[in-house]
Amino acid sequence: MSALSPAFPAGVTPRELGYYFPAEFAPHVATWLSWPHKEASWPGKINGIYPAYAQFIKELTAGELVRINVADDGMKAFAIDQLQKANVDLTKVEFFFHPTNDAWCRDHGPAFLINPDAEHKKVIVDWGYNAWGDKYPPYDLDDVIPTRIAEHFHLPVFHPGIVMEGGSVEFNGKGTLLTSTACLLNPNRNPHLNQQQIEKYLADYYGIQQVLWVEEGIIGDDTDGHIDDTVRFVNEDTVLTVVESNKQDENYELLQQNLRQLKQMRLLNGRQLNIVELPMPDAVIWDDQRLPASYANFYIANKSVIVPTYRCAQDDKALQLIQEAFPDRRVVGIDSTEIIWGLGSFHCLSQQEPSV
Repeated sequence: MSALSPAFPAGVTPRELGYYFPAEFAPHVATWLSWPHKEASWPGKINGIYPAYAQFIKELTAGELVRINVADDGMKAFAIDQLQKANVDLTKVEFFFHPTNDAWCRDHGPAFLINPDAEHKKVIVDWGYNAWGDKYPPYDLDDVIPTRIAEHFHLPVFHPGIVMEGGSVEFNGKGTLLTSTACLLNPNRNPHLNQQQIEKYLADYYGIQQVLWVEEGIIGDDTDGHIDDTVRFVNEDTVLTVVESNKQDENYELLQQNLRQLKQMRLLNGRQLNIVELPMPDAVIWDDQRLPASYANFYIANKSVIVPTYRCAQDDKALQLIQEAFPDRRVVGIDSTEIIWGLGSFHCLSQQEPSV
């Protein structure tokens, strides 16, 4: 526990205290971001991402606050300049001097859990973070972001002591969590834990009752198969899942296997999932490297669903299917062709803070 945050008795878990991680489609207070600044994540292209990133923030501010981690006054000034170029309402943007190593706030940002009946209605879980299996050191600044945010808002913070990333888990808000064996059982995360032990951590620290597993992620995904590139809940019993129509494509069989597994799943109430199949975009290649372009990496904001697009024929079909899945929100496509060179898109860059 942090000295600056309220503490619970040692050893007690969020689940025991009635806390749970709400679905992304539940109401937000804010969306958290970490301003992109690491040139090595977008080699030779980082300046090209800011127009789309600013457009993303503009869409978010239509329905909620945007809270951005920055290193210092210089980075804040640069960010404000980029946002002003996009006519972002800066009254909806708050900056926090929390230095980061990189921009992927879904994975290093705070996991907010809520219990409307508790004295502290909101808590933060600070999982360990090791940059997807120690691929991109250093990551010491990113690893402490959740606790720094908890200290700022005087929220209780839990430290499970194992590695976990927000992009590897997907929630329906009714006790079910979806994840992938390719990521969570990878020996570069928690080699000392088996599947059953990991499920117990997920239950205890996300306040869920059921873990459903698919096997695979998509080709080019350096996270070892994050679920937010493949399968997403749109309500408590419906998922959008990406499929590849070209049988010669290396993603084809991986995604068919996930689809077969989804069809076998049952929710806590015994019901099958409603499965909506979402196309994959054309392969996006840069420097002979296949990038993890996927329409599933959308972000569900209060007023809209913000979808990465890739300048290809499937963009319109994907936007149409996502719009049908979210009739009460505006679906907005933003060109992610530059951003995906960093190997992630809008969902990877953001983390919701729920209302309670």
